[in-house]
Amino acid sequence: MKRAATTSASPIKTKKAKTEVPEYHLATSIKDENGEIVWPAPKDQIARAQEIILQCAKDNKTTLIVPDKDADGLTSGAIMYKTLKLLGVSEENLHYHLLEKGNTVHSDAERERMASKEPSYIFVLDQGSRKSSSLIDLPHTGLVIDHHFAHEVDFPADSSHVTACMSPPVATASLLTFEICKSLHPEVHKQCAWLCAIGTMGDLGTTIKWQPPFPDMTATFKEHKKKNVTDAIGLLNAPRRTATFDVSSAMTALMAANTPKDILSDTRLLAARKEINEEVERCTHTAPKFSIDGKIAVFRIKSGAQIHPLIATRWANHLSSPKLEIVMCANSGHMPDKVNFSCRIARSAKANEPPVDIIQTLKDVAEAHESGTLRERMGEDFARGHVQASGGIVGQQEFDDLMSVLRVGEKPEKNDGEQTKKSPSKPVQKNTLANYFAKS
Repeated sequence: MKRAATTSASPIKTKKAKTEVPEYHLATSIKDENGEIVWPAPKDQIARAQEIILQCAKDNKTTLIVPDKDADGLTSGAIMYKTLKLLGVSEENLHYHLLEKGNTVHSDAERERMASKEPSYIFVLDQGSRKSSSLIDLPHTGLVIDHHFAHEVDFPADSSHVTACMSPPVATASLLTFEICKSLHPEVHKQCAWLCAIGTMGDLGTTIKWQPPFPDMTATFKEHKKKNVTDAIGLLNAPRRTATFDVSSAMTALMAANTPKDILSDTRLLAARKEINEEVERCTHTAPKFSIDGKIAVFRIKSGAQIHPLIATRWANHLSSPKLEIVMCANSGHMPDKVNFSCRIARSAKANEPPVDIIQTLKDVAEAHESGTLRERMGEDFARGHVQASGGIVGQQEFDDLMSVLRVGEKPEKNDGEQTKKSPSKPVQKNTLANYFAKS
């Protein structure tokens, strides 16, 4: 018996095409006048950094290492510490300086704290870059090693710098520090390669491919299980996200470790991770609101913990629409009278041409405010970081003004020719299940 021909005109459903995100290491590199790839940073900057490090070792005077608080920053600090120690700087002359919650390396309080140690050398690692006065008001030699977006003038006065931000694929601070230091002593590679792996994967993700121009890490992952590296990242990042901002616990655990596995049993880090996981779970189900053009999704939370970057990253990998470009998570509970926010490019927009630039987008929005002063009122901690992952710390009123420009939560107006009611030719069915149960 033949099957009766179907009369259905329903279209065949097809799977949505998967967004193809280019592999990070395949970013087009820039070349110098000799046709050589400029990576991980300009050669003259790297050479100057190596001169400073070697001179520091020779002088063996009070040295301050100022790393950022995340896995990339802390490991870059550990790499610098171990390198200087291998080169001959005594431990009594090597000091860490960890910033207090809400401060930057340019904060007056931090400059005073650094100056109190009277350092001859200051190494600032992964702290972001901006044009400013000297790191401290005392004579010193300063070196900034960074990878956040910056122009050539966006560095402290009287300091040298190495930046990876203009040399794609952009190296992390730990990778850049490792590349600078590994040729200065034969033991650096052996002692620091696993630190480089933790820091780099902490910033770029655990699926990053260690292919040129990145260094070959085959031997490193043969010696250290990749799962141990991955687990160590989460543990090192946890304390600085807690409400108590316990960065020193992460730094202490890192410096006491000889392998990634040594970090995994640290009780303080385990407790911090548990605390953060619970707080993320509490806040991650917040419903987003969208800018009127649908390009920016905004999640607003209130938490003493620094979980806004985690939530922004999580939803950037899940939310998807043809218009969506940026996912923002704004936290009004992390600091008094401030809004800390993080932005990430939506996965569905990562292949956009031209590429999404979060920093420029945020600046353009602020410039569009009717007051004409919002960009200035936002201050120096607005739109910092990377073009793909930016954020800031701003006043509550300034953030509300930013949202007003985006018209977050407003529905787009209907076109003049668009019907606002259903067509008379298609009457609305009133006898529905919803109406039935409502009456019941």
